[in-house]
Amino acid sequence: MDQRWEIYELHINGTEELGHMTRIGIIVGSTRPGRRGEEVANWVLKVASERKSATYEIIDLADFELPILDEPIAAAMGQNYQNAHTNEWSAAIQSFDGYVIVTPEYNHGPTGALKNAIDYLYHEWRDKAVGFVGYGLLGATRAVEQLRLITAELYLAGVRDQVALSLFTDFDSDGNLNPGDHHEPTLTKLLEQVEAWTNALAPLRTSAK
Repeated sequence: MDQRWEIYELHINGTEELGHMTRIGIIVGSTRPGRRGEEVANWVLKVASERKSATYEIIDLADFELPILDEPIAAAMGQNYQNAHTNEWSAAIQSFDGYVIVTPEYNHGPTGALKNAIDYLYHEWRDKAVGFVGYGLLGATRAVEQLRLITAELYLAGVRDQVALSLFTDFDSDGNLNPGDHHEPTLTKLLEQVEAWTNALAPLRTSAK
C-alpha cells in the first residue's frame, strides 16, 4: 500500500498519529470591549463538544494582545520570528489541525484585529481546513466572503457551509445570543466539513514536516 494512503487512512479516522485526536481551534475574531464574539464562540464550543471525532478549544485573540504586525521579515519567508508575542501566537495556531473563525462584520469586512492576527503567520495555517461563523446586521456574510479570499491565500481550505447569525433575530433585547433553531443543524454540517477536510489534508501536513 502507498505510504501516503496509509497516512491518509490514519487522518480520515481522526488521528494524525497514534494517540493524537484531531484538534480544531475556535478563533474569537474580535477584541472589542462588549463584543458578542465570545458568547458566539462558547455556543459553537457547546455544540462541538458533543462530537467524538475531534476536540475543540477556543482561541481568543484578546488573550494574545498582538500589536500591529511588527515582524521585520514576512512570515512566508519561513525564518525565525523575532518577537515573543509572535512565537506565542505561532505555537498556539500550530497546535491545531483546523479552525472555526467566529467573526463580526465591521464596515463591510472582518475586524482589523483578526486580519492582523492572520497576517502574522503563514506556514502555521497551511493545509488545514477552516469554517466560518458570522454575526452582525447581515450575519457578517460580507466579512466571511473577504475571509475566504484571505485564508485561501494561506492554503486554508474553506468549507462551504457557514453560519450567519443576525443581530435582529438571533440575539434578545439585551444583546444575549438566542440562535434560531435552524442554525444548529447548519453549524453541525460546518463542523463535519471542517473535520473531514482537515483529516483529508493531513497527508500534506505530514509531508511538509
